[in-house]
Amino acid sequence: MDSQRGAFADPAVERAFRLNERASRVPAVRLYGAIAFAAMLVYAVINPLFFTAADQIRFTILLVPTLVVLGGYIALTFWTGYLERPLIDFVCLLAFGLLVLADNHILWDEAATFEGARHANVGINNALVSVFAALVLADRRRMFLGWLACHALAFMLSLAMVEGSLVAELYATLSYLTGAAIAAFINWQLGSAHRTAYVLRGALEAERQKTEELLYNVLPEAAAKRLREGQVVADAYSDASVVFIDVVGFTKLASTVSPGHLIETLNALFNLADRCAAEHGVEKVKTIGDAYLAVAGGNVIAANSADAAIAFAQAVIDGLAAVRAETGLPLQVRVGIHSGPVVGGVIGATRMAYDYWGETMNMAARLEGQAEPGGIAVSESTFLRTRRKDLFSLPELAPLKGVGEAPVYRIKPAATRLSLAG
Repeated sequence: MDSQRGAFADPAVERAFRLNERASRVPAVRLYGAIAFAAMLVYAVINPLFFTAADQIRFTILLVPTLVVLGGYIALTFWTGYLERPLIDFVCLLAFGLLVLADNHILWDEAATFEGARHANVGINNALVSVFAALVLADRRRMFLGWLACHALAFMLSLAMVEGSLVAELYATLSYLTGAAIAAFINWQLGSAHRTAYVLRGALEAERQKTEELLYNVLPEAAAKRLREGQVVADAYSDASVVFIDVVGFTKLASTVSPGHLIETLNALFNLADRCAAEHGVEKVKTIGDAYLAVAGGNVIAANSADAAIAFAQAVIDGLAAVRAETGLPLQVRVGIHSGPVVGGVIGATRMAYDYWGETMNMAARLEGQAEPGGIAVSESTFLRTRRKDLFSLPELAPLKGVGEAPVYRIKPAATRLSLAG
């Protein structure tokens, strides 16, 4: 922030701050205008009880333009261009302040029998206008000081026009200057406080966005919103395709390379899988040791979950060449895919994550064991759902733990790349 001008150095930030401040004060402007409008009407009802006929006429003549100014001021706040034009506040408040000064002439004359009250009437009325101008123009110190200078000049001229004792005029001047000084202090203090608060709000919003990005990186956005609302997150998906990717010979690999190199290799593999998942509309669920678990047709909607899952698996296998070149290790993976119903949700209160459960998950893991290194094995349900059945070899009966013999379809690395463009 520019300490010399009390403004932000970046013009775009300064403009955003001023628009934000003016927008937040619109309700206060309308309320003040409505209160002042009502107060003038109350004066119009009460004054005939105490004013002379001549002063009542003078007050009525001033009442009409005062109500017009206040009504127009309120109406202008509903105009879409109001926020961009702070001069509206300057002009309307100055006009209202000058009309209040004119009303003070009448009050001065009517208070002639109450010497002690003259300066109080003048000081309080003008202070009410000045303080509100300080609030409305809190983001524009120079404009407020200009407004205060114009108002003070008009006050001095009006004071010189009234007939009164030197003592009464002195007290009226002191009352006015006291109110003006308080208004100037309020304007300066509010301006500084609001700018500091704006900076803090911006920093808080940036942190909130970072937190949300981190949260959405762990949980699906819809699930995160439900958790914030205190709802239980439990979903059922009738047609999902689960992808289970596992590194071939990981135990042997772990015993032959350093821990750092091993972690770098897994990181390269999982980063590749993350990129492919984002490209093919597949949701990463989690990593389990050297295994990567993903789902198509869960939180991330897929037109055909089987096609999306197969395309994702092929992209990972095709991308392994770059990982092998980067790490210098003969990395190979096996992939198992099964399609069917799954249940998803969030459980626990710490280290929460969106997870999936069901027999479909288990079947994908069992099918992975039936795939060849660098190959993909899918279940009959996945085969029936895909549109590119020509990519598969003839099914073979294979023993699956807990299931018995079941048909297994395989796509070999040398198969034509699956195209889902059609």
